[in-house]
Amino acid sequence: SGGSVPGQEVKMPSLSPTMTEGTIISWTKKEGDAIAPGDVLCEIQTDKAVMSFETEEEGVLAKILVPSGTKDVKVGSLIALIVGEGEDWKDVAIPVAGAAPTPSPAAAAATPPSAAAKTAAPSHEPHNFGPAVLRLLEQYQLSSSQVTPTGRNKKLLKGDVLKYIADNNLQPKPPKPVPPPGQHISAAGPGATPSTAEAPLPPPKPRTGYTDHELSNMRKTIAKRLTMSKTEIPHAYSQVEAQIDSLLGLRKQLAQVGIKVSLNDFVIKAVALALRQCPYMNTLYINNQAVPHPSVDISIAVATDAGLITPIIKSADLKSVDQISAEVRELANKARQGKLQLHEFQGGSFTISNLGMFGIAEFSAIINPPQCGILAVGGGRSMFTGDWKAVTLMTSTLSYDGRAMAEDEVAEFMAVLQGYLENPAALMMPPEAKLRVAPAQS
Repeated sequence: SGGSVPGQEVKMPSLSPTMTEGTIISWTKKEGDAIAPGDVLCEIQTDKAVMSFETEEEGVLAKILVPSGTKDVKVGSLIALIVGEGEDWKDVAIPVAGAAPTPSPAAAAATPPSAAAKTAAPSHEPHNFGPAVLRLLEQYQLSSSQVTPTGRNKKLLKGDVLKYIADNNLQPKPPKPVPPPGQHISAAGPGATPSTAEAPLPPPKPRTGYTDHELSNMRKTIAKRLTMSKTEIPHAYSQVEAQIDSLLGLRKQLAQVGIKVSLNDFVIKAVALALRQCPYMNTLYINNQAVPHPSVDISIAVATDAGLITPIIKSADLKSVDQISAEVRELANKARQGKLQLHEFQGGSFTISNLGMFGIAEFSAIINPPQCGILAVGGGRSMFTGDWKAVTLMTSTLSYDGRAMAEDEVAEFMAVLQGYLENPAALMMPPEAKLRVAPAQS
């Protein structure tokens, strides 16, 4: 406040394409710390995840203007100041927020002398004094134009105002009365009787006994995107049941040799191979046309305290089940800790949402645009066949974009997926191999 060293502004960044505001979770640097390009200044919660804000500047972090925990900070807002190395960071000049712009010469000439005497706006450069000076001017109801500045570049200093007050033997003046909400002070003064009765304030709303919970930026974005998806995309659905006893047996065998993978890891691999075999399903809907995606990048729905987020297993068709398992665990942990980077959750060509571990037998999911499909996977359940043989069935429900995919294409994809789930040995086939699926009975 009132410093003389000009600082370089650090503004709230946009860390995702849809981010308009964010929450500063914590500052990793403190005032007076040296910084270099690539250093993390702070952790910011965007509309999608908690991300690290790396600086591209070199110098000293002079002033943190927005403290940790501040919510709804608009993109482009001033959050900190940096000074050059060797400069006095404690004497950094802090911009005065909300200062009035300098009037043009023509406008100044048109202002009557009486009006100019009443205004307290400074006549020299705006923002050319700090908050301490502003408080003194307001306390003594002075105009900055009345005081001769002695600071660098005609900056008005606190000592200049104090000298003017002492030279003129001024006393603080009582603050101007502030009317309560819904009322105003008449031109005749606060003691004058108003010509018309003021409207009474509305009665307070009765308490309902309920508590409102503020939505996080992530949940607001999720709500916005899901609403857009359901209203703009013609959702169509297809469902298939797969007998997964062989798959469970293979998983048990792998566990016996020290390879621990989940059922969901097999599902990811099966979906990836089915998408590779049916590339028309691996598309995005952009600008009213279906655009093939060059790689099979599977988005996995992960529940966090802030909401659902979808980290991506890239080129999942080229990875083994144990590689997929390790990557899923790593990305899920980062998602729950809010440490995902933008490239780890932005994009994807197809989404899988699995609620089987919560005892859900089947459900349908909402498409994540611009993707054209999302597979909702339920849990395995024991059933008896006609000859009283016990089997384990798993239901998978596909939500797909009816604008981009035809029913016969979807039916072929679901049949291929069922084949991979019921024949887990096929998941180990080389990349160029294809699973043969019996043609559907007419």
